[in-house]
Amino acid sequence: MGNTLTATEWEDQRREAMAAMPDVIAEVGLPKVLLPYQARTVKLLDGTCPVLFVEKSRRIGLTWGLAAYAVMRAGRQKAAGGMDVMYISYSREMTREFIDACAMWARAFEVAVGEVEETLFDQDDADKAINAFRIKFASGFEIMALSSAPRGLRGKQGVIIVDEAAFVDSLKELLKAALAFLMWGGQVIVCSTHDGVDNEFNAQIQDILSLKSKFQHIRIDFDQALTEGLYQRICLVTGKTWTPAAEAKWRQDIIDFYGDGADEELFCVPSLSSGAWLPAPLIEARMTVQTPVLRLELPADYMFRSRLDQASAMAPFIEELRAQLAQLDLAPQFAFGFDFARVADLTAGSLMAIEQRLKRREVLAFELRNVPGVEQKLIVRTIFEHVRSRLIGAAFDATGMGWTVAEDLGREFGLREDPEGSGIVIAVKFSEEWYRLHMPPLKVAFEDDMLALIADAEHLADIRAIKIVRGIARVPALREGSTGKKRHGDHGIAIALAHWASRLRFVEYHYQAVSRPNAGTGPTDYTDLPNEDDSGGGYRAPLGAGLRGSI
Repeated sequence: MGNTLTATEWEDQRREAMAAMPDVIAEVGLPKVLLPYQARTVKLLDGTCPVLFVEKSRRIGLTWGLAAYAVMRAGRQKAAGGMDVMYISYSREMTREFIDACAMWARAFEVAVGEVEETLFDQDDADKAINAFRIKFASGFEIMALSSAPRGLRGKQGVIIVDEAAFVDSLKELLKAALAFLMWGGQVIVCSTHDGVDNEFNAQIQDILSLKSKFQHIRIDFDQALTEGLYQRICLVTGKTWTPAAEAKWRQDIIDFYGDGADEELFCVPSLSSGAWLPAPLIEARMTVQTPVLRLELPADYMFRSRLDQASAMAPFIEELRAQLAQLDLAPQFAFGFDFARVADLTAGSLMAIEQRLKRREVLAFELRNVPGVEQKLIVRTIFEHVRSRLIGAAFDATGMGWTVAEDLGREFGLREDPEGSGIVIAVKFSEEWYRLHMPPLKVAFEDDMLALIADAEHLADIRAIKIVRGIARVPALREGSTGKKRHGDHGIAIALAHWASRLRFVEYHYQAVSRPNAGTGPTDYTDLPNEDDSGGGYRAPLGAGLRGSI
């Protein structure tokens, strides 16, 4: 991700990507005026998007694309959705640059609309309608530059664009004033590079990712912009020849220029962030379930013992597991998280019940140390068979050897290839993107008391082990532990997986055939079809086949 790629690796990626494209697409200069990420932003704004937050890299031309949208919006008649557009940034130079870009687009659009005998300007000379900080259109609407003082928005209506929002003086107060625009059909656009994890802009982004906020959000980092033609466009404008090698060198030079700030300035990772993800008192407040954690550690020579000795070593744990399962209330639905390990770390599993008011309650947890894969699958299979009629999803760590466990259990219980598919078992390959998107909702569940966990000191330490690394909550590489045996935040990851699986809701369906009177024996008589459900007639869909729905 980001500046972890070398110039050579980027060059190879771009050469392979361009080789896979048709020649007509790969040629520099043939793309449309707006680059794909600029066009997507404008299209989203031109639809039904009242509030849009954009976290972006520096100098990728997004302001230029927003200027095109501003002209299209202010140049329209009111019946076509036209309205005033107001632009706010933290510097006078940025404001002038935006108005200049709008003027360029306005002149270009004036030529286009002139062909259908319409006009954008009342004056014969468009320059008379354009000054340093305001553009007036024949529609009666304007593009105007405002100061970043919240009081400047009072009494106004229309589209408000807050550019480089993380750097304005009081973004929170500015948003409070801007959101009033929505009452009369206005629109709020907030875009920025990051300026620290504690900045109000990042707080808003985290609320969106955690679903606390209904605002819409897009993210455009440096590499995405390059992939979608940024450097090719630069070469087109400057008259240079584009090659993968030239792009790779230019990319590396930009990253080197920003140095330690590259992650934040180019790759949308807020800086100034370290330390624990959640405070211990908050975690302890959610540990209200008194069920014992099941722990199994097998002897070092377990694999070399006889089958009878192996069975004897496993029997007490299996009996205790079945006893806890027998006490479960099977009325709610369940979700399962499984963090696999074999040698250095613990395998951790968490089974969560989804209560009527959607609170997730951990009802069973286990830890396995030095337990072979076959025995791990036996343990998970025992759980699945007991709750299979109510199990809606099971997320497995599949970044290493855990993939084989997910794959084998997926054969039995249905493997879901992606979150939108069917099947119970979901193989998760951890990445920064996964953590970035799915840890914020878990944090909100802690904060809003929508999570109840089994009380356990080691599990508290595991969750506390989750740190903010490069602006993203995840478990660092360092292993730690208070019992003499190292831990690696194992149960924290199992909880994150279970919580994520619990949010991917889908419903298993089945039907029972009803015998028809005077049914014949021909090919249309369905009563003699094989019955896969021993409990009655008809066909019962296999576990995992179903219709997905959202909560």
